[in-house]
Amino acid sequence: MQGRFQLRPATPDDLSFTREITCRNMLRYYIHYDLLWQDEAFDLAWGGRDNWLIECEGSVVGYFSLSRDARALYIRELQVSKTFQRQGAGSWAIDQIVAMACKERRPALRLTVFKNNPAQNLYRRKRMIVQGEDECFLRMQLDFSTDVL
Repeated sequence: MQGRFQLRPATPDDLSFTREITCRNMLRYYIHYDLLWQDEAFDLAWGGRDNWLIECEGSVVGYFSLSRDARALYIRELQVSKTFQRQGAGSWAIDQIVAMACKERRPALRLTVFKNNPAQNLYRRKRMIVQGEDECFLRMQLDFSTDVL
């Protein structure tokens, strides 16, 4: 299945899809932690990020959103539609992001995940380590500063 996935850069026309899939996938976590979902805040953040769509056989099945600084490449969003979860799309996407981070010579890959989001198990399988936490989130990182054999 993983060989069937492809990436394409998102365009402003993809904003609605990315907002809807993110809200659909994340709303239960926002409710659990008594946080407020705001479309306007999502749209503003999305506009300043590097956004990529995940496609499978010509259909968009998810996306990821990245930002960068000198310390790391940051996964700001990684969303896969429910029908494609647990079919390798998320794992494949992380592999693509790791390759981007290595190509850009970033020292680390970082993300934040809700504490009760089972996606953290995927991130752990991809060798990401919890670096910190607060009442809602885990901060995870994959360090590239040491050589991997």
